[in-house]
Amino acid sequence: METILGVKGNDFVILASDTMNAKSVMWLDDEKAKTHRITDNCMMSTIGDCGDCLQFSDFILRNMDLYKVTNGYDLTVRGAVHFIRSNLSAYLRSNMKYQVALLVGGFDLNTGPELHYIDQYGNSIPIRYGGHGAGINFCTPIFEEFYRTHMNTQAAYDVIKKCVIELYKRFVINLRNFDVFLIGKEGITKMAPMNQESLRADILAGPKRRTLNTK
Repeated sequence: METILGVKGNDFVILASDTMNAKSVMWLDDEKAKTHRITDNCMMSTIGDCGDCLQFSDFILRNMDLYKVTNGYDLTVRGAVHFIRSNLSAYLRSNMKYQVALLVGGFDLNTGPELHYIDQYGNSIPIRYGGHGAGINFCTPIFEEFYRTHMNTQAAYDVIKKCVIELYKRFVINLRNFDVFLIGKEGITKMAPMNQESLRADILAGPKRRTLNTK
């Protein structure tokens, strides 16, 4: 049921992730952070086995801090992606296999905004939009219809909101809350979270019905 989503705009990236912590069919809590700060202009969202996500995320974040202390500057977004995917694929060849998939988003002063898709096997590809989890099956058609290359932050936020509303309608167990982060040249900004309260009017409204012209 877990879902993480990402959208790349002209000069920003938005990452959204649910905060549900579940085990099989049991809901445990709704305060699990799945999006983590790597540098001042880069974040990663993780999904997969709860223990694997916790350990692998902690390993990556501590090594990013060590790199900055050692060298005096942060890794670039692409450098962070390479470090993540190389470690993830290396663990596949050992006895410690992490069941983790990620989205890495950030802003580079030279290349601009970047959004990277990394699967549990360490494969990586730059994308404009996408995500991981069961919800991406419903969100992909929404991205394909409403995504525009030159969207502003509000338009991109609205596309994410359409995806979250669709997940509320489709899933038996609702993802109660989504954390949303904006990453741009100025750094990282936490946007208004999406939950049942904030989206109640949109959920109740449903799709607009077409009326027949009988005149």
